[in-house]
Amino acid sequence: MNEYEVLVEDINPCGGKAYAKKEIIEIEAEGPKAYVQVNGRYPIMDLTEKSNGDTVITTGDDSGNMVRYTFTEC
Repeated sequence: MNEYEVLVEDINPCGGKAYAKKEIIEIEAEGPKAYVQVNGRYPIMDLTEKSNGDTVITTGDDSGNMVRYTFTEC
């Protein structure tokens, strides 16, 4: 298990990312993708590895609702 600090951004289609609800959580998981597959509300749409080592996973539905998870390993 790895420890991560996760920025969770809940983005709705009306407000966009400027009005996203944001929270930071600390988790233990096998990996970012495994965590989102088990705990996410929506299917994974995109997975990006940043040059600084962070993993960004974007999930969403057909109505424009999205949740973006940014994982930083502790």
